Amino acid sequence: MVADASWSRLPGWQLRLIAGLFPVGLTPGSSVSIQVLVEVLVSVELSFNEYGAGPPVVILHGLFGSKRNWSSIARQLAPDFHVYAVDLRNHGESPWHEQHDYPAMAADVAHLIEQQVGQPVTLIGHSMGGKVAMYLALTRPELVERLVVVDIPPARSRGTPISYVHAMQAVPLAQFSRRSEVEQALAETIADPVVRGFLVTNIISGPEGLAWTVNLDAIERQFDTILDWPATAAGRQFSGPTLFIRGNRSAFIKPEHEAIIRQLFPAAMTESVIGAGHWVHAEQPAAFLELVQRFLAG
Repeated sequence: MVADASWSRLPGWQLRLIAGLFPVGLTPGSSVSIQVLVEVLVSVELSFNEYGAGPPVVILHGLFGSKRNWSSIARQLAPDFHVYAVDLRNHGESPWHEQHDYPAMAADVAHLIEQQVGQPVTLIGHSMGGKVAMYLALTRPELVERLVVVDIPPARSRGTPISYVHAMQAVPLAQFSRRSEVEQALAETIADPVVRGFLVTNIISGPEGLAWTVNLDAIERQFDTILDWPATAAGRQFSGPTLFIRGNRSAFIKPEHEAIIRQLFPAAMTESVIGAGHWVHAEQPAAFLELVQRFLAG
């Protein structure tokens, strides 16, 4: 939308510039009126679980994941850290919203850090959550002390096939009463039982029957955006300590991504976990945890 307004009239809103630049010297609170093309980002209040005490660590899951997927890792970090395992928007117990892109998701996490944590954090993000973590570190570096990115590059990447979304949408949940029945129905289009088992963790049972905890319609509409990497990250850098962890059986982080990783994250290190695919933390949890703990102790 086109807005002709002063910054002082927009408390509590976050603005993403689509075109145009701020005039030199313009800051929040300025009474100077300008006309820019902007998109308004509305933060949602994210659901999270807390573990332990100590320096703060915030964990962000991937597409169709949830904070529950990270409970084991969070508990093992809890003796030394105050861990926040988060449900991103349109997932788990967090609110649904029609907007599902990286600036919006990063704004949600920034709001959580500012309101719930109150100091810079170590940010750990896997897959889609890794892109959220990277975008936040690049755009709000004052909120991020250390960054751990799990098996995703700062680039357009392959991801969950959209056919999974369509398969989930096509399941007549009203006809079923158990997750196992939904998993069986998904077998007609999704052959891998591990994938089916993962997807049905996004089902809850309530007074009106089974329901998806993920906003499938919003994810379907913005699926290409989820696979992509925001152009608004160009020209930025996060110079803090950064660790990329990849599975050696995963094809997400490729040799051609090294240049963009070094450009955006000049202090980045990359480690490979033997015997792991894309879900590094689930497939090789001990090796993953050792890398994270060593990095956080450095």
